[in-house]
This record gives sequence, C-alpha cells and structure tokens, in this order.
Amino acid sequence: MSQIGPLDLVGVGFGPSNLALAVAIAEFNAESSCSAQIQARFVERQSAFGWHRGMLLEDATMQVSFLKDLVTLRNPASPYGFLSYLHARGRLVDFINYGSVFPTRLEFHDYLEWVAGRFDDQVDYGTGVTSIDPVPGTPDLVDVVTSRGTVLRTRNVVLATGLTPHLPDGVVAGERIWHTRDLLTRLDSIAEPRRVIVVGAGQSAAEAVEHLHRRFADAEVWAVFNRYGYSPADDSSFANRVFDPGAVDDFFRAPDQVKQMILGYHANTNYSVVDPDLIETLYRRHYHEKVGGRERLRFLNVSRVADVVPSGDHVELAVESLIHGGREVLSADLVVYATGYRSSDPCTLLGDLADSCLRDDAGRLAIGRDYRIRTDPRLRVGIYVQGATEHTHGLSSTLLSNIAVRSGEIVRSVAAPAPAHV
Repeated sequence: MSQIGPLDLVGVGFGPSNLALAVAIAEFNAESSCSAQIQARFVERQSAFGWHRGMLLEDATMQVSFLKDLVTLRNPASPYGFLSYLHARGRLVDFINYGSVFPTRLEFHDYLEWVAGRFDDQVDYGTGVTSIDPVPGTPDLVDVVTSRGTVLRTRNVVLATGLTPHLPDGVVAGERIWHTRDLLTRLDSIAEPRRVIVVGAGQSAAEAVEHLHRRFADAEVWAVFNRYGYSPADDSSFANRVFDPGAVDDFFRAPDQVKQMILGYHANTNYSVVDPDLIETLYRRHYHEKVGGRERLRFLNVSRVADVVPSGDHVELAVESLIHGGREVLSADLVVYATGYRSSDPCTLLGDLADSCLRDDAGRLAIGRDYRIRTDPRLRVGIYVQGATEHTHGLSSTLLSNIAVRSGEIVRSVAAPAPAHV
C-alpha cells in the first residue's frame, strides 16, 4: 500500500459539509504563514460531486436563502459565495431581477459543483474508506485506509458521510419500489405507468407527487400518508431563528429537557412539512380534477401501507385506514417511498477506535462544541463529526443553514486543538 502523510486533516465524504470545510481551509491557509497551513485531503465514494441528484426536479426551489451558501455567513467577501458564482456564470443581474432569495435546487447544485471543481486536486472520487486504524505507538495519528489501497496518515479526521435513505421496516427497495433518492435517476425505466403511489407526507413526498402527476399525463398518482393532510412548514421569521448560528450555542448549553423541548417545538420547521405554495398547488389541481370529472390525483389520508409485495410487473399494496382499520388493496406500477433519511453512524468506520469515543447517559456520542468527539486519553487524534450532531447542536446539524459557520469552527479547532478528553 502507498502512504500519504502525515496530513493535518482527512475528510471522509465530500458533500456540501466537507466542501464548505475545504473552502474554510483554503481561506484559512490564504491568511496563514506556510508553517501554519492545514494540509487536507478528502475521500468520496461517488465518482463525481453530487448532492441529492435524484430529487433535482426542474422547478423545485431551495428551502433556505442563497445567503446560507457554503461561506457567506462566515465570510461575506469570499470568492466562493453564491453571488460570486452568479457573476462567473453571467447571471447576477438576471438573478436580481428574478426577485427571490430561493434559487432552484438545480441552480444551487450547479453552484456546489462550481465550487467543488476548484478542489478536484484534493479529492479522491470513486474511493471508499475501508477502515480507520490507530498507528501503533503514536496516539496522535491514525491511518485512513481507502478502497484504492492508499493509506492517508493524519492528525485529524472529519466524518461527513451524509444521510442514509430510510425505508419502513419490512420494505425492500427493488425494481418497482424506490426511495425518492432514486426518483429522477431511475424514472426513465418506467414506461407510461397506469398508477403510481407515493408514501409520505413531507416536502419530498409532495414534490414527487407533483412531478409524477405532471410527467405522466394519463396515470393516476396516489398519495398515502398518516396525517389528515400535508402540514405547512413554519418558515416565519421568528421560527427561523432556530437555525441561526447563535442558536447552536444556546442549544449546546441547554439542559437535556430544554433540548428536547426545542426540538419538539420547532420540528415543524424541517420534519414532515411542506412548502405552503406547493400544498396550495396540489390542492387546486386536485379540486380542478374533481370539477372536470377525471380524478388522477388522489389522496389516502390518515392511512398507512400495511403490506407491499412485488408481483411481476407491478406491486400490490394493502393500505389500512388508521380510523376504522379497513384495508384497501391497490395495484401500482411504481411505489415511491418519501420516508426520509437517517444520520449515518459516525463510528462505523472507526473500528477499535470507537471504544475510545465517550458517550452520554443515553448512549449517544459525546461531542464538543467544536464538533469533535470526546475521547479518552488513549486517543489524541481529533475526530470531528458533521451531520450526526442534532442531539448536541440542534436542528441545523443536517441542514445547509450553518455549514459556513460550522466549517470555520472546525478549522479553528484543528488549527489550535484542545484535548478532546478534557
């Protein structure tokens, strides 16, 4: 095996979070002396940069302002910001005239690719991490072993392995049972379906319903969810303060019961909620079909899918009413589950090193304010986590809202580390 290093930092995963970290490192290095610069490398399983490609619907908009890009909240003058991207693309004036702070998801993805392209020489794409191993006799170094046989020796690791698509217990993805993650990448394989069913009540579910109904003009599109109707996302100004950088400090310092209260009160800013304009669009479309006498868009509310079975070129579903318990059996050409994501376990790759990671009374990772996992004195390597920190840092942990500020905090910690076991 070939060995590189020792490096100051290896980032595992190269989605938006570690991309923002690469930007923060580049800007830190630009202001530092040669002796103080951070030498970093990133490893990414995908063959190229990509962020939720399966849901890059042509007219779906971002749910956060373009100002919450990779860098602006930390450094408004950065050349890596969304406005710099618009200027480089020749669309700055056009975007101003567009009159919205919410670009389409397609445009924001293009922005992320534009920034990622500047760091191609620091990223090993198409490469997985097989293990993270201690270096014998050297507690302040670890070896990140990759699927290419390369060993990246480093003083710090930043785990940003993203979210894992979630399917309900007993549901197995297959040729005609998908998660929304695969919607656009596989949709061309379905030719003129007669009926498509979408399971879920959140933003992705509503977007999938709208897109499928529009794309397949002769198909029935059924939505199945356990609510009475889609719930609107709370995007009001005061509620949005829960995503402010300062709210992370408040959440981190709060007692556990207050943390749970905050998560409960403000879950409707992010979880299982839908943009009000999209709710209105779907309702009006449904109503107009009722008036016209041909209902292609249908809703089975206060219901759940009790069973789903592939059967040749279609899928059989048993949909159960949560009110009276009655079941209706439906046949569909495609079933799309919009049932969200779960944070990946950051300890999966750590092997024996996981035994040195401290946990709280609930068995969750003990994570410092600087996103560094607290460890016992045997391990002096910095192991940082991006994403799996909602229990310590709040609702913005898996979202774009704070990645600019968070990346700067991690860089400062790496540049001037404190013992993680203190």
